[in-house]
Amino acid sequence: MNVQDQVNSALRAIAANKLRSMLTMLGVVIGVGSVIAMIGIGQGTKEQSLRNLQRMGTDMLIVWPNWRNGHVHGGSVPVLEKTDVRAIVRNVPLVKYATGQVGGSVTASYADSTTNTQVTGADPNIQYIRNCQMLEGRFYNNADEKVSKRVCVLGFKVYQDLFGMGTDVVGRTIRINQDNFKVLGVVSYKGGSGFWNPDDQIYTPLSTAMERLFGKTKLDSIDIQVANPKLMILAQGQIEDTLDALRTNAAGQRLFMVLNQGDMIQQAQQQSSLLGILLAGIASVSLLVGGIGIMNIMLVSVTERTREIGLRKAIGAKRRTILSQFLLESVVMCSIGGFLGIVFGGGGVHLVAPLMHVPTIVNTQAVLMAVLFSLFVGVFFGLYPAIRASRLQPIEALRFE
Repeated sequence: MNVQDQVNSALRAIAANKLRSMLTMLGVVIGVGSVIAMIGIGQGTKEQSLRNLQRMGTDMLIVWPNWRNGHVHGGSVPVLEKTDVRAIVRNVPLVKYATGQVGGSVTASYADSTTNTQVTGADPNIQYIRNCQMLEGRFYNNADEKVSKRVCVLGFKVYQDLFGMGTDVVGRTIRINQDNFKVLGVVSYKGGSGFWNPDDQIYTPLSTAMERLFGKTKLDSIDIQVANPKLMILAQGQIEDTLDALRTNAAGQRLFMVLNQGDMIQQAQQQSSLLGILLAGIASVSLLVGGIGIMNIMLVSVTERTREIGLRKAIGAKRRTILSQFLLESVVMCSIGGFLGIVFGGGGVHLVAPLMHVPTIVNTQAVLMAVLFSLFVGVFFGLYPAIRASRLQPIEALRFE
C-alpha cells in the first residue's frame, strides 16, 4: 500500500465516525488556535506599549520622588520643586528641555458631552519633550504660564469625546472639574490605549494646574529631554549629582530616582517577551490535552477494528503497514485540526486586537510552531495505539468478538 492509499484509508476511517473525529480534533483546533491567538495578541500588546513609550521619546529622562526612602505615606518626603528644575537646567548643559509636571484625573465637559481624562500640567516646552504636533490652533506659551491662565490644549481622544470630528474648537470654553478653560488647540493623533494613552490628555500651564486644579505646591515629576541621545547615561549622572545636593535625607539616601526612557523600553521588551512565552506555554497545555484525547480515541479505534486488523494480517499485511496506517490516521487528524486551528487563531487575533486597540499581528513563527507541535502531538500520542495495533496476532484478532 503506497502513501496515497494509506492517506485515503486514513480519511475514510476518520469519516466513518464524523462526530467522534470532530470532537477529537477539537482539542487540537483549540490548542493551535489558542497558541496563535495568545502570541498574536501578546505581540500586539507589546508593540502598542513600545509605540507609546517611543512616542514619548527615547531621549527622555524622568525624575520621580523615591517613595521608599522618603516614607511618602508618612508625609515626610520633601518632594520635587520648581527650584530643582532650574538647578538641572543651570548645571547640566546636556539638557535641551526640562519641565516640572503635575497631573491627575479630571472630568471635562462641553455642552452635553462629558469625559473622564487626565490633565498634564507642565511648562510650554512639554510640547517638544512629548513631541506634540498640533492638529489645529497653538500650544500655550510662557505668557500663559506666567499668569496661571486658564487655557488648555486637548489630546485627540478628548477632542473626539467632547466635540466629535470636524469641529473647529479653538477659542471654545470647556469645563475642567468646576473651572472654565479656553481651548487653544488640539494635538494630532498619536495612537495609544490604557492609562498612559497620550491622546487621552489635556495639557495646561504648570502654574494653572498646581494652583487652580490640584492645589499642589510640589511637583509630581520632572520631564527632561537630552540634546544628544547618545549621551543619555552621562546626562543622567550629571542630573543625579545635581539633585544629590538638594534631595537627600539625613542618612544620605536619595529622595529621588531618575528613569531612563531607553531603559524603560528595554525592560518593557523583556517583560513582554517573557509574557509571550508564558501565554504560549499556557495555550500549549490544551494541545497536550487534545493529544491525550487522540490517543484515547485511537485506542478505542484499535479495539473496534481488531477483526479488520486480523484480516489484513491474514492476507499478508506487514506489521509496519498496520503501524503506519494507524499512525497516519492520528497525524491526519492532527493536521486537519492544526489547519482549522490556524483559521480559528488568526480569526481570533483579527477579532480581539481591534477591540483592545492594539496592532493585529499574526506571527508566522507562531503558526509554524503550533502546526509542527500539533504534528508532534499526532505522532507522539498516536504511536502507542499504532504499535498496539501492529502487535495483534492474526488468529487472536480474527477470533475477537
